[in-house]
Amino acid sequence: MNTATDHPRHRIVIVGGGAGGLELATRLGNTLGRRRQAEITLIEKKRTHVWKPKLHEIAAGSMDMSAHEVGYLAQSHWHHFRYRVGEMVGLDRERREVLVAAHVDDEGLLVTPQRTFGYDTLVMAVGSQSNDFGTPGVREYAMRLESSVDALRFHSRMVNACIRAHAQTVPLRPEQLQVVIIGAGATGVELAAELHRTTREVVAFGLDRVDPNKDIRVTVVEAAPRVLPALPARLSQATENLLGKLGVEVRTNARVAEVLPDGVRLADGQFLPAELVVWAAGVKAPDFLKDMAGLETNRVNQLVVRPTLQVSRDDDIFAIGDCAACAWPQAGEEILVPPRAQAAHQQATHLMRQIKRRLAGKPLEDYRYRDFGSLVSLGEFSTVGNMMGGLIGGNLMIEGLFARLMYLSLYKMHELALHGFPKVALDTLARLIVRRTEPHVKLH
Repeated sequence: MNTATDHPRHRIVIVGGGAGGLELATRLGNTLGRRRQAEITLIEKKRTHVWKPKLHEIAAGSMDMSAHEVGYLAQSHWHHFRYRVGEMVGLDRERREVLVAAHVDDEGLLVTPQRTFGYDTLVMAVGSQSNDFGTPGVREYAMRLESSVDALRFHSRMVNACIRAHAQTVPLRPEQLQVVIIGAGATGVELAAELHRTTREVVAFGLDRVDPNKDIRVTVVEAAPRVLPALPARLSQATENLLGKLGVEVRTNARVAEVLPDGVRLADGQFLPAELVVWAAGVKAPDFLKDMAGLETNRVNQLVVRPTLQVSRDDDIFAIGDCAACAWPQAGEEILVPPRAQAAHQQATHLMRQIKRRLAGKPLEDYRYRDFGSLVSLGEFSTVGNMMGGLIGGNLMIEGLFARLMYLSLYKMHELALHGFPKVALDTLARLIVRRTEPHVKLH
């Protein structure tokens, strides 16, 4: 390992401010940055952070993003690291430099020029994006839930669709107020359940010419034989039964052939009219990672990492979270650590300790993923999941209030990692107070 540098302090550059990247920058800043033992720089093209598993709530309007977003500039100031706005577009491994594109604002004005950032330790934490598998029309006509901007855009279009339908004097077109969600994983199922409640609450605020039970329809399309294929079959069936009771139509064993301006065409020729289409199927790492600077990637662009979380071809580069292809030995076979928030949290915690060992010249320890199961929130109606996952064979299945509390605790763990107990406690209390005086759904 070569840690020699012309700089007085070790330079740690983290690319990507998602759950893992921001937690790691915060923890390193609170320790190495505060003591001036290292320079920690976080590179992220967005200005604020929102926990990705909450995006479906923002899209449905059941969560006010302003009460939950974290400003990178303020976070970096309070926790002793540097935030630099921009998008990584290149890497020079020989010079150990990250190339960041020029940043332009919404009006086309230059904010920052193209820049390079030198590093001694580089951490890639750029997350993932949806994989459309080349399906025609997805890029042009389907919305995604990859960022808070996507979620807010969907919510705005949903509210506008309700207002438009209320104001018009002619009968509704076949696709009006119809929503098709492609993909019945956690995101798709959670969004469908939240939309059942929030669309009705939006309509209740004076849009009385819209009948939510008759006019609004949500359809979930899944290519697999059942919804939530990653969960045990019993929980999948319980979830599908609940969605049915909510009036959500579920189409399993249905492959999408094309997304059109007014709906979705299935491979069997059926046409599903829709004013709003959400693509929530498939996951891959960002395209720019593929073959970047000779680093090894897999078929979905993830960086192949060793058990130490170092990439396979460079000791100075680490990868965590959804963009890392990290092996997870299971019952004689080797699969990859799943792209979950809990994995990013664990890897950030592990890597914080390993970077300290790296600076001290000690050998690095291997990362071992601990599977605590999966939880899927169905809004106020229910929460389902399997606790402890691979630790006990995935046989402990939970539903209802206890599952809901465990789901909420995952988000609180993320908040605690970023802010500490006093701020989290006060923010939680403030949200509870505001919730008693404000609408429970965002109306704009």
